[in-house]
Amino acid sequence: MLVINDQISLQDWELTEQFMRASGPGGQNVNKVATAVELRFEAARSPSLEGPVKTRLKRLAGRRWTKDGAVVLQCDETRSQIRNREIVRQRLVELIQKALIAPKRRVKTKPTYGSQQRRLKAKKVRGEVKALRGRPGAED
Repeated sequence: MLVINDQISLQDWELTEQFMRASGPGGQNVNKVATAVELRFEAARSPSLEGPVKTRLKRLAGRRWTKDGAVVLQCDETRSQIRNREIVRQRLVELIQKALIAPKRRVKTKPTYGSQQRRLKAKKVRGEVKALRGRPGAED
């Protein structure tokens, strides 16, 4: 069981871990031991997450979201399989915690009447300055 926060925890059947040989640090150890971790979270089928949270998670996951609705995370940063496992689980927790935060709706605002008038006046003044830049005898 993976605890996300006080209300949400993921069951063991929702998570699948697979171990493979890594390309990261470890020297000859890399060629012999499967230290890299691939964590697969069945997000679309998860009863722990609400619909809007799943939608935000899909957007945040990007390419890591599969066609069948799973989030796949990989880690091969360290020599230790246990440490890689901790890192990838922590990444999943952080990703789900980001998805739990609902974005604030933007409230449209309208410019005040005074600010509109000042803008138009400034445009008019600027236009007059530019008009005075012409050649002196061009208007005759």
